[in-house]
Amino acid sequence: MTENTDTAATAAPADAAAEIAALRAKLAEAEQQVAALRDQSLRAAAETDNVRKRAEREVANSLKYGADRVLGDLLSVCDSLELGLKAAQAPEATAKSIGEGLLLTHKQLHAFFDKHGVKVLDPAGQPFNPELHEAVSMLESAEVAPNHVLSVMQKGYRLHERLLRPAMVVVAKAPAAS
Repeated sequence: MTENTDTAATAAPADAAAEIAALRAKLAEAEQQVAALRDQSLRAAAETDNVRKRAEREVANSLKYGADRVLGDLLSVCDSLELGLKAAQAPEATAKSIGEGLLLTHKQLHAFFDKHGVKVLDPAGQPFNPELHEAVSMLESAEVAPNHVLSVMQKGYRLHERLLRPAMVVVAKAPAAS
């Protein structure tokens, strides 16, 4: 029996040593995985930070230079106005030629508006709409139905579906009974 116990006693330290070696190998593998995951995490955080900074720069540039295309298109209207002012100062300028130049520049401005999604609100004769119109006053009228726009003091404008400026209008009311 002593032989059996001696073998068991020597086998136990050998098994324990093998188990410790296996655990150390697993620990080393786990530490490598942790290091790799830490590296991945740091790289992902750095990439996220870079994306955030890039997005902030793009937003800042969009705010700063976003209107450059629109304003570039508007420069031709400005050029036409300057040419018209110069032509109006010429001794041979007539009211008719100045008016024709203004009309062409006006058409050019409205073509610019159309190109960029700006629509004019000229609601004369239409029903009053408080979402699109600002009533300046009300006048009695037999020609225009009550609560309809009698006259437009200032046209309104929309950019696509957003109201840029309401039309300032005079609204008709029914004539007082005499």
